[in-house]
Amino acid sequence: MNAAPDMDRARQKSNRAVAAVCLAFFVGMVGMAYAAVPLYTLFCQVTGYGGTTQRVTQYADRVLDRDITIRFDANTAGIPWKFEPVVRSVTIKIGETTQAHYTATNVASQPVTGRATFNVTPDLAGAYFNKVECFCFTDTTLKPGETMDMPVVFYVDPDIVDVPELKDIKTITLSYTMFPIEGDKPVAAAPVEESGKTIPNTEGNLGG
Repeated sequence: MNAAPDMDRARQKSNRAVAAVCLAFFVGMVGMAYAAVPLYTLFCQVTGYGGTTQRVTQYADRVLDRDITIRFDANTAGIPWKFEPVVRSVTIKIGETTQAHYTATNVASQPVTGRATFNVTPDLAGAYFNKVECFCFTDTTLKPGETMDMPVVFYVDPDIVDVPELKDIKTITLSYTMFPIEGDKPVAAAPVEESGKTIPNTEGNLGG
């Protein structure tokens, strides 16, 4: 006589378990989506994957009697700046700490904040290209017409010569791309009353 109620209770319990599993799966997928980008970034920084350089706080403990040429590249992506290296290349010893310079000039009529992304080629060299100081670690705001010197201090890890694919490497290219910070775009001003009619105030906005 109690078989039917018992089956109903078992079915309800099973449905609740399935719902709980589905909810946990959904929450887990959302969490993974949010974590994917920072985890990928961390993975690149640790391994040098994709030519991502390393950030360090100490200098190399040895310098090899072997030259390597570092080439410097600069690009912009939607930011109204003139951005370029001061010199196109330097030849240094592997393990030698070196300082290079880029310059950026804001050619817009208003302040603009920029941020740099970076990588090196060949990609495998990213794990052995160590930056001690770099303008890419912070956002930079330039006033209209302002020019800023942007130094980067780096060295190539001597361990690079122990990597079969890199043991004969002669040249590494350090490339930066500067792009605007989205939140830096000017906000439209309030409408202005003129001759009894309302017109939009576009003063200070960049064309396009």
